[in-house]
Amino acid sequence: MRFTGIIFFILLGISTIAQQNIAFKKSNFPKQKDKLKVALQDINDGDYYYSKGRKSINLALSYYIKANDFNPNNAELNFKIAKCYLRARPEGLALTFLEKAIKLDPHVSHEYFLILGKAYQRNLMFDNAIEAFNDFKGGLNPEQTEKYREQIAKYIRECKVGKEMIAHPVRVFIDNLGGAVNSEYADYWPVINVDESRLYFTSRRSNTTDGGIDESDEQFYEDIYYSDFQNDYWIPAENIGNPINLGIHDAVVGRSPDGQMLLIYRNTGRNGGDIYWSELRGIQWSKPRAFPKPINSPYHESSASISYDGKRIYFVSNREGGYGEKDIYYCERGKNGKWGDAVNIGSNINSKYDEIGVYMHADGKTLYFSSDGHRGMGSFDVYKSIFENGYWSEPINMGYPINSPDPDAFFTIAASGHHAYYSSVREGGMGDQDIYLITFLGPEKPMVDNTEDMLLSMGRNLTFQNSVEDKIQIVEHSLTLLKGVVTDATTKQPLEAEIELVDNEQNRVLAVFHSNSATGKYVVSLPAGFNYGIAVKAKGYLFQSENFIIADTAGYDEVVIDIALEPVAVGNKIRLNNIFFEYEKANLSSTSIAELNRVLKLMSDYPKLKIEISGHTDNVGSSDYNLKLSTRRAKAVADYLISKGVDSNRIKYVGYGFDKPVADNTTEEGRKLNRRSEIKIIGN
Repeated sequence: MRFTGIIFFILLGISTIAQQNIAFKKSNFPKQKDKLKVALQDINDGDYYYSKGRKSINLALSYYIKANDFNPNNAELNFKIAKCYLRARPEGLALTFLEKAIKLDPHVSHEYFLILGKAYQRNLMFDNAIEAFNDFKGGLNPEQTEKYREQIAKYIRECKVGKEMIAHPVRVFIDNLGGAVNSEYADYWPVINVDESRLYFTSRRSNTTDGGIDESDEQFYEDIYYSDFQNDYWIPAENIGNPINLGIHDAVVGRSPDGQMLLIYRNTGRNGGDIYWSELRGIQWSKPRAFPKPINSPYHESSASISYDGKRIYFVSNREGGYGEKDIYYCERGKNGKWGDAVNIGSNINSKYDEIGVYMHADGKTLYFSSDGHRGMGSFDVYKSIFENGYWSEPINMGYPINSPDPDAFFTIAASGHHAYYSSVREGGMGDQDIYLITFLGPEKPMVDNTEDMLLSMGRNLTFQNSVEDKIQIVEHSLTLLKGVVTDATTKQPLEAEIELVDNEQNRVLAVFHSNSATGKYVVSLPAGFNYGIAVKAKGYLFQSENFIIADTAGYDEVVIDIALEPVAVGNKIRLNNIFFEYEKANLSSTSIAELNRVLKLMSDYPKLKIEISGHTDNVGSSDYNLKLSTRRAKAVADYLISKGVDSNRIKYVGYGFDKPVADNTTEEGRKLNRRSEIKIIGN
């Protein structure tokens, strides 16, 4: 037995005169029999709730503390309190009660040094923790050695990783979101809108729906809340209400990239908990519906995340056949809209321990999750993995101080990569789990002192700044965020429109989104590496198209485009932004097919519609040349439509050359805007 044992036995020798281990017996409390009876019942209640796992630890602790108030000098009870503080907070109190337990009884438990090691580990005292674990291992018999071998090796490995991570912290600020969001109860599972204007989260606070209490842990049922970010502050959270919260366990676990769908965990008492979804219809959420059987099962399904195109869902399940207790799976949606079989994401992500809190970024390739089985500091750490060339990369630990020996989970990152949100149990928190904001600072600038970082941290609960050797910088994602408002061009009223995202190169629909019917707002995620055709459509209106070519090497960008849709009426016209021709020719490019088919659909939907197709050029070259080129290009569009069955009497084509510019021809950007194809309604 080395340092950890020696120091406590020194303390023991000093204190034995003053303190004795007092058992909870009538002989020790002859005049307090009624109080003794209550204390013994408190201990029994504490034991019951401790046995039910982490969610009941605080309740177990409350019973133990009441018994300890009656008799603070019982070694076994002090040891039980220490074990509770290991799984609750503040963690430092675990060491206090462990010290007292061994002072009262040097043989309080054969697991003493195991618990002491975990207490040191939780308090970032990794060398002491390793020593305590080795002390524990050294006192085991051969049978016990085999029982604890893997567990102790894991703990020691975590301590060594913890030492490395603390020596090389990442440049971040970590802020508690404060009393507008967090409470004295458990608050967790943050789900943020792409523009970070609204936060949804789960809480077990006292004003949950119907005030129901789960008898299994004596805590309030989970409910979903939200808070809006206004004037640089989060406003006090509100219960999202019916039909989402029903007075049972309702937890928010994810959202669709366009923000129009919430993913919900609901435990109705059947199947151990399933995943549901609810759509935002204007300002009202629809009644949640359970995902079908390939996703939900008789087992426990919890966190979930949907890909940017809505065609793949990732989720956590403890179903049979996994690598550990809880694994990450995915299902793909077929062309018929049905979900395919659940597929385990594989051993590169899933460990023989637990994975939770899965989140797929809108870039379509970066997966975030928490695990207690990969290279971490202890309990659940946050990791990321990138899907490249058909494989998931080795998970990367997000680093200290993002991760700690406490549970760090339910990580969600803003589209920009500058901020992230997650749940953690931290010293100085407001309750059990709290929700925190992570601000990524990026690489440290040379020859600059702490002043800049200090200015950035003003008003923040600073966790870390400057003078570091960082491995995780600002999390840059290859993503363009397109957002805006869709309105009626005449009335200016918001419209619910369908937003179709097409890969022009492959002529395939990647995804379909919708603008909100009450606000007209829309958000579309555009991962890098595509030539995108985007069409905004609503019944009774001409579609409007946009084109984005985003290189593989592109970083993060935000583009705001407000769309005013013109009614289908004589005189109205639209620009065909996804019609492409070969250079200086009238040959239609194959990337034009999707746009041409949209015009075909318009002609089919309105059988009496007559249109003029017009071609326009910039002013480079002679007037005669451009007039002929624009005419040939307009004719090429007309010929395609006629070849697909549109009556030629419904189509007129004309070339205007550079006679009708819409922008200044003296700039390249202006000339680009002037090179265009348009259709105008000339009869209906």
